[in-house]
Amino acid sequence: MRTSIATVSLSGSLTEKLTAASRAGFGGVEIFENDLLASPLTPEEIRARCADLGLTVDLYQPMRDIEAVPADEFARNLRRARHKFELMGRLGADTVLVCSSVHPLAVDDDALAAYHLRQLADLAQGFGIRVAYEALAWGRHVSTYAHAWRIVEAADHPALGTCLDSFHILSRGSAPEDLDGIADIPGEKIFFLQLADAPLLAMDVLQWSRHYRCFPGQGGFDVADLVRRVLHTGYDGPLSLEVFNDVFRQAEAGPTAVDAHRSLLVLQETVGIAAPPAPVVPTGVAFAELVTPDAEPVSALLGALGFARTARHRSKPVDLWQQGEARILVNTAGAARRDGTGLAAIGLESPDPAGATRRAEALLAPVLPRRRAPQDAALDAVAAPDGTELFFCAADAQPQLPDWRADFTDVEHEPAIPGVHRIDHLALTQPWHHYDEATLFHRSVLGLHAQESVDVADPYGLMRSRAVTNADGSVRIALSVGAAPTDDTVHAQHIALATDDVVAAARRFRKAGGRLLPIPANYYDDLAARHEFADGELETYRELGILYDRDAHGEFRHCYTVTVGRVFFELVQRDGYRGYGAQNAPVRLAAQHAGRPVR
Repeated sequence: MRTSIATVSLSGSLTEKLTAASRAGFGGVEIFENDLLASPLTPEEIRARCADLGLTVDLYQPMRDIEAVPADEFARNLRRARHKFELMGRLGADTVLVCSSVHPLAVDDDALAAYHLRQLADLAQGFGIRVAYEALAWGRHVSTYAHAWRIVEAADHPALGTCLDSFHILSRGSAPEDLDGIADIPGEKIFFLQLADAPLLAMDVLQWSRHYRCFPGQGGFDVADLVRRVLHTGYDGPLSLEVFNDVFRQAEAGPTAVDAHRSLLVLQETVGIAAPPAPVVPTGVAFAELVTPDAEPVSALLGALGFARTARHRSKPVDLWQQGEARILVNTAGAARRDGTGLAAIGLESPDPAGATRRAEALLAPVLPRRRAPQDAALDAVAAPDGTELFFCAADAQPQLPDWRADFTDVEHEPAIPGVHRIDHLALTQPWHHYDEATLFHRSVLGLHAQESVDVADPYGLMRSRAVTNADGSVRIALSVGAAPTDDTVHAQHIALATDDVVAAARRFRKAGGRLLPIPANYYDDLAARHEFADGELETYRELGILYDRDAHGEFRHCYTVTVGRVFFELVQRDGYRGYGAQNAPVRLAAQHAGRPVR
């Protein structure tokens, strides 16, 4: 199905927006009036530019405060409309969006509104233009799609139809039965369909609309249900995105356009009108790869955690450290990395690595080029929105497929100290403008389930975090965005290691020379007030810096190492617990802020 995007959804100049939309795979654009007015190009040049990029101009928008106004005001509106229709002819646009009036002099008179819209449509028809009337959720007298349709139906003009906008419909808290009226609108009278999602917020709808819309699949609206209903009417126009979002306006247009088009590809799959390769859900974490200019601090930290250096890559400066099923690669090829040690790649065990790659490519996550020796395993990798490389690795039960471990040669080593048995989860801090994109990417490309977003208090702001996981929890990735774009501390990633006895693991780590993150005594005073512990238990936690939480399913004990570069480790003991210790995150963040070097 054809896809389109409003230029207001992207940052930059009009030329930059058009280029980004075309490169991302869109077939058309809605040109927002402000973008046209600010462009140095003539309408004819914009039309030619769109044609060169393979884009159609699907909508010109918006015209405001047209209907149900005093006669002299309406006369001015028609004069303005004539100029706009002439402009649209030069631009090559044949549909104009008219929003329901918010004019202070507008009256609550459907018959007058229909009369005015019919006159506007008469004028438009002479220019070969259609008028799509849309109900703004905050319209002065017309604020629902059903009301807008009644007025369009009463006007009864072939050049007048309605525009359905998912935000304006769903932001009013529409229950499924409230959408039943869509079936009463003939598909040919739905001139345009605009789509946006949004997080579920309790706030003024106008501010909600102007600042917090997002792409389908990134918020809390059931956009797919609305689209199914619209398609059932016979609507055959484009699926078009109109998203007002402060973060998107500050991000690069290219990646935002890719994220936008991905959202429509996934939406089409959800409603059954497209069939990209099926998701291949990863079944485990094969490895986490750290890139560092100096292996010594990382090696010391891993050794203290009980890992053993078991193998060396045949052709690259990469060491394999292992303990149980937890595997960490240490890559010293990143000597130019400005911020020191960082979590650069994750190996995901996949039941079908080739299928996972096909899925990723179909959803606009192309395979990354890699330097590979002829004998190296042919592993495909794609880039997550934060730049982390994701490798699709064959699981142990697939001996017929290339095994990444065959690229490594065993080295003499002392046995690993038992304690850690696998990677529990990985925490990836996203760039300021990639949080929503990251959620959609991991959910759609990898087939992971996205849990509810939570807010975490940081000493210098507020962090948002959202976990994505497979069904059995063998793959857990916590995605977070920091309190401020310029706060260096929030860019730390971390690897959580599962143990059956966190107290014993913490003692071994400290005895081996490892440094645990110190936790303030006030935390344990509060813990004593909230929970009852066995004799000496709380004192042990206080001594070792172990934090504690519980949920309806069980208990959680965890502690943190100090940070090396941009990475720290977490030792976690889950006893039925399903969360990530969000209750304790503010204390951890404060402790990390307090312990960072003064610059």
